[in-house]
Amino acid sequence: MADTLKLYPTRPDKVYFYGTCLVDLFYPEAGMAGIRLLEREGIEVIFPQEQTCCGQPAYTSGYHDEARAVARRQLSLFPQDYPIVVPSGSCGGMMRQHYPQLFRDTDDQERAIGVADRVWELTDFLLNVCHIRLQDLGKPVTVAMHTSCSARRELGLGGTGPALLSQLDNVTLVEQARAEECCGFGGTFAVRHPEISGAMVSEKVSTLTDTGAREFVTTDCGCLMNIAGYAEKQDAPLEGQHILSFLWDRTSHDEGGSQ
Repeated sequence: MADTLKLYPTRPDKVYFYGTCLVDLFYPEAGMAGIRLLEREGIEVIFPQEQTCCGQPAYTSGYHDEARAVARRQLSLFPQDYPIVVPSGSCGGMMRQHYPQLFRDTDDQERAIGVADRVWELTDFLLNVCHIRLQDLGKPVTVAMHTSCSARRELGLGGTGPALLSQLDNVTLVEQARAEECCGFGGTFAVRHPEISGAMVSEKVSTLTDTGAREFVTTDCGCLMNIAGYAEKQDAPLEGQHILSFLWDRTSHDEGGSQ
């Protein structure tokens, strides 16, 4: 069963790629960047076409039966014993930490545990399984970073993004104040508590702009959509990018890269 003790697999020849709803609908370039980074490491990427939502919105809203119905459809997508990589701490946390409990005492319990144990957030996988080494081909730039609450608290991944960025010689990473604080998105939290969510994202945009950086990167598309969207509406001098897109753009010469 998935837990906080990480036993990293050996570097595989193949992985399953679980793209997430937000990547699929709003940030496909982040998903493609993740796939290209894996393929450049010599790993074959399998993308199950039938994948949909992981079930987290229903689960965190208390609709566990509905969450099971959605999540059950995902369990059959990964029949081979390959790692399942996810470009999101939020969806990765749902699948790795909550699937075993969601399917406890059901006919799908064993299958859910098997899937959960193979789920890895992609920056974690690139850093600690692929042992990726990045060569920076971009111009000097200063960026700030926001790591999602789910990545930090459910998967223990506060350091993977900064560790990857530290490999880029021309990137200066500046630390925001209270970096561990939530941006206010929280999935359905932003819908149920819009005033609180709005105050939180306002504070997050302020702490990011106070660093002096005009760009920020994040590991989760929900946070990216929330922070960048608020900054745009407020005419704040801050632009955002998923870290996978940022890494690919900085390290590639071919399609998908900016060089």
